[in-house]
Amino acid sequence: MADSFDSVLRTAIQARGLGLERLHARLAERGIHVSVASLSNWQRGRCRPERSRSLSAVQALEEILELPADSLTALLGPRRPRGRWAHNVPGALSYRDVSQVHASVDRLLDQIRNPVDGQLRWLSCDETVRVGARRDERSVRTRVVFQARTDGVDRHVAVHYCEKEMLPDIRRASHCRLGQVRTDPEAGVTAAELLFEHPLRRGETYMVDYEFGYSRGGPEATFYQRWFRHPMHMYLLHVHFEPDALPARCLRVWQPNTVTPAADVAELRLSDWRAVHVAEMEVRPGVHGIRWEWD
Repeated sequence: MADSFDSVLRTAIQARGLGLERLHARLAERGIHVSVASLSNWQRGRCRPERSRSLSAVQALEEILELPADSLTALLGPRRPRGRWAHNVPGALSYRDVSQVHASVDRLLDQIRNPVDGQLRWLSCDETVRVGARRDERSVRTRVVFQARTDGVDRHVAVHYCEKEMLPDIRRASHCRLGQVRTDPEAGVTAAELLFEHPLRRGETYMVDYEFGYSRGGPEATFYQRWFRHPMHMYLLHVHFEPDALPARCLRVWQPNTVTPAADVAELRLSDWRAVHVAEMEVRPGVHGIRWEWD
């Protein structure tokens, strides 16, 4: 796997023995003003330089760190497009359409400065929810395959919502690196930035695998639902129960938007492996999920 911009920059800084304050001063001597916080974020992969002034700083860093010309610049790839793309996706919904906590979600995304809204086409989503012996949500593992709608997209922001206002841990982030994490404890919303190995080309596919979980007991679980704002090819949802906490009844649920009440679509049969699932093709935007009754 090719080295990333942040890893090469971090290694070069360590090799030269220069602190970020000293790098900041050396750049200032050349008339280039980049904050220490920005330098720190660049080497940690939390953001990448894109503006003209920042790209000039990268070229200067190559000289200061005694790296070959363009060795850092070449790792940046195509400039990431700015602005929100959701309005360019046919059939797309807003967070207001699918979530009662849309204000919290939008606020956290603004804090992360999420630039990728709508730039990724969801091809498939596979989720596994585990319910514990105390009838509580233990974990949610999600595997998503994306396709880039444009050149340069290099991250996805995963959002988890707990109606009981409990914040989970992020246990897994495979095929990606964990970037910024923002939370709203009062609303029970977590937004986690998942950074890809490299910026994608238009049409390129990419997979991420991540998990939210509760190590000390999660919230009471009676349903799980996923907000889909864009059309998608396939959604597979599994819910697994412990032997001592089997539900009396499970139903597939569907809600086209928040102003329309959720509807029970079909009753689901609990398997011998103590699990139920739904598999949907050509998924419509809206709220999809499973609910269950204990008694």
